[in-house]
Amino acid sequence: MQELLEKLASLREYLDIPGKTRRLNELDRELSDPELWNDSARARKVTQEAGTLRRVVEGYQTLNSDAQGLSEMLEMADADEREMLMEEQTSIEKRVDELYKETLFTMKHADTAAIVRVKSGAGGTESMDWAGMLTRMFMRWAERRGYKVDLIDQVDGDQAGVISSEFIIRGEKAFGMMLPEHGVHRLVRVSPFDSNNRRHTSFASVDVVPEVPEEEINIHIPDSDLRRDVFRSQGAGGQGVNTTDSAVRLTHLPTGIAVASQQTRSQIKNHEIALQILKQRLYDIEMRKREEEEAKARGEQKKIEWGSQIRSYVLDKQYIKDHRTGVMKHNPDDVLDGDLEDLQWAGLEWMAGKRVAEENSDDE
Repeated sequence: MQELLEKLASLREYLDIPGKTRRLNELDRELSDPELWNDSARARKVTQEAGTLRRVVEGYQTLNSDAQGLSEMLEMADADEREMLMEEQTSIEKRVDELYKETLFTMKHADTAAIVRVKSGAGGTESMDWAGMLTRMFMRWAERRGYKVDLIDQVDGDQAGVISSEFIIRGEKAFGMMLPEHGVHRLVRVSPFDSNNRRHTSFASVDVVPEVPEEEINIHIPDSDLRRDVFRSQGAGGQGVNTTDSAVRLTHLPTGIAVASQQTRSQIKNHEIALQILKQRLYDIEMRKREEEEAKARGEQKKIEWGSQIRSYVLDKQYIKDHRTGVMKHNPDDVLDGDLEDLQWAGLEWMAGKRVAEENSDDE
């Protein structure tokens, strides 16, 4: 029990419960001011921040009180009574583990929706099929968690899979949970498209950016920097979508970034969606650039991780290995059906500096 109390004390410091409590008190005073509600954007921001802080602060306070109470009862209990209290201790241990997970969301905008783009690499049909499998995996994961998925754009492959797909996952800490999936995913298998049953290696990239609140994005894109193409929808969306040239693709000429939307029947609405996502991507690039410049100014040498191969799915040998954390899973069918939690939590620990990546001595 002493170890549990020490872990709670460490979490109090790590979560900065005193600082969060002071900030929550400030926000509560602001929320009680009637003038706040004349500014809907500010009111929404304050309400969201207060709600997030309240969950952490009150959750910790309740858990700490329960743990202290249990500790006192255990000190006075005899052997039989201690046995009866074991179930409660196990319950508190699980709640501490859940609170510990809160400390892993160290990235900015962890609470926002995740904008996800899956893109097939070189390798033709095999690579496109792999991109389609990853798209399905993330959508099944979102479904398991009760999240909402909005498919923005999808370009189907000629024979199977997708050339690319883009979608938004909305739910509690969607971006925080999805961020460990950012990078290159590698598939090794006996290809179902090879009549000679040869082993193939395919790659697909996964790009994850947060859906930053519009009021935080101060980006103006001149019309002269945009190329606008209109085309007929070709992804899922129903016959009504496919009968008109309603899909819109915007290309940002200075960077070459292209974003398409075929989510709705309205060309105007698809233009707005594509423009908003384009701004999100440009904002993300700018934020990463600033972080790199700040690190250089401090004399830090940051290892470049983005875009590197993060995970291998070796289906003919029935395992999946994450190259950052060393975690291996031997149930690839379940993982590809959306069972990603273990891999994601390990990835979050790695990103938060809680776990040292293992050497990939047994890589294919």
